[in-house]
Amino acid sequence: MSDRTFTLLDRLIGEIGKAIKVLAAPVYANRASPEAAGGELVLEEAERVASGRLMRVNHSGEIAAQALYQGQALTARDATVAGAMRQAAAEEIDHLAWCEQRLRELNGRTSVLNPLWYLGSFAIGAIAGAFGDRTSLGFIAETEKQVEAHLRSHRERLPAADQRSRAIVDQMTHDEVAHGAQAVSLGAGELPFPLRSAMRLASRVMTQSSYWL
Repeated sequence: MSDRTFTLLDRLIGEIGKAIKVLAAPVYANRASPEAAGGELVLEEAERVASGRLMRVNHSGEIAAQALYQGQALTARDATVAGAMRQAAAEEIDHLAWCEQRLRELNGRTSVLNPLWYLGSFAIGAIAGAFGDRTSLGFIAETEKQVEAHLRSHRERLPAADQRSRAIVDQMTHDEVAHGAQAVSLGAGELPFPLRSAMRLASRVMTQSSYWL
């Protein structure tokens, strides 16, 4: 019996299913959530609210990352590149699950704008992939560089007592650096300055919106 050849419509339907799982279904991590070295500390109400808002932004970023990787994998021309994109998305499911769990612990909530972030990021990823694997990988490398800077700034803004959230952010940062390095090793091209600036602007819009909504 021959293997089935999937049409573009088949693949799009599959992507809709993945989006529903990311946005609406419970997410489970393959790795245990990072724990603070000194154990859990009691947070004041203002600290809990501040941590919840920052972790909501991080959660939205992981929603966008899932969509970005899936969009790029859909239009990637090289099977190795497509596989690397899907593997990175699978690894970042852990980040999504950790952020969701931490939000529950903080009595926080996810952003109401997450469907918008997913749709927009998927479209951007698919377009980047359509320009060729070198450009697509360059987009990933630049994205991970910006995400790394964003996570490091969040770590500094988290309340000092919230060592649990800091441990999660530390592991996420480590993983993002590894994904960026992988993109470079696969042949990422450097993106032009105007595009890098536009990416920073889009990231700022998402960050500020998700912080409040």
